[in-house]
Amino acid sequence: MGPSNLKPYYFKARHFLNQKDITLSTLVTRNRFPVLGRLASHYKGPISAAIHINDDDTKDQVLKELHQLFSTNPDMQQYVDIHLIIDPFDRQFNMWRNVAKFYARTDYIMMLDVDFYLCTDFRHRILSNKSILNMLDSGRTALVVPAFEYLLQDNGLDASTFPTQKNDLVRQVQDEEKIDMFHKSWINGHGATNYSKWYTSSDMYKVTDYNFSYEPYVIFKKENSPWCDERFIGYGANKAACLYEIYLSGMDYWVLPDDFLIHQTHSYPEDTRRKERQHNRKLYSNFREELCLRYSRKFAATGEWETAKADNLKNECQKIRGFRLAV
Repeated sequence: MGPSNLKPYYFKARHFLNQKDITLSTLVTRNRFPVLGRLASHYKGPISAAIHINDDDTKDQVLKELHQLFSTNPDMQQYVDIHLIIDPFDRQFNMWRNVAKFYARTDYIMMLDVDFYLCTDFRHRILSNKSILNMLDSGRTALVVPAFEYLLQDNGLDASTFPTQKNDLVRQVQDEEKIDMFHKSWINGHGATNYSKWYTSSDMYKVTDYNFSYEPYVIFKKENSPWCDERFIGYGANKAACLYEIYLSGMDYWVLPDDFLIHQTHSYPEDTRRKERQHNRKLYSNFREELCLRYSRKFAATGEWETAKADNLKNECQKIRGFRLAV
């Protein structure tokens, strides 16, 4: 939207990094500073956080609050890289995501919204499993960690009460009816994870019912993975567009069977979200057509059109009117 004052590694973590690790790549605004602090203390692993600060008369106070957070939390100092983005433009979510990803210092990243609580230790489970690491190293796999939320907002405020074992979670979903899939009212957002299958599965499984609104929380190899398109400003389709390009590039989604996230509830600015969704809905329709043609051309030029890498594109893009004729 315009020039931004970017300060990478404004704070740099002291933790000695293992290149074969998973960095939580996230974006943070002022009202989420305490959540970031709790995430650092809970995860105790590398975090790359893009922090947006409005370039106005609140800037100095926000920087003061950030310094206080960092100076009073040893886990922030140990594990979190902070990258400041100072400009007058709100909700450039995809640009912020790209900053956090660009400056992540490990081979693998998890694109995570900071409000989600990591209920299970997927990090060590993945890093100790050679076959899963080989899948990630291939650059053709993104691991999905299923997301949930409490049906009553008050129940989702205190993460210390969240279940940490799959059987406890399933009980609260099926017997107590306290928890359900994240954003169940918008089934396209996470429905392709196939929650009914996840409840009884003990093995990883591939997402087969993909749709363009799917926006899971995924772990994947940073190198050579697509970036988030920065034309998407504000709420609506921004994350889905990231995941759509990842999928079309030839990366398959595989669901982890024993791990899950739960949303820590908070209020949303619904009026703002509604207006921005209307704009991004039209942008996303054009963007999908553009991607289908761009990646078709790329796969043809690189000799990959007849390989399995192009299968996701062929299956998804044939749903777009006129695609076959154009190709």
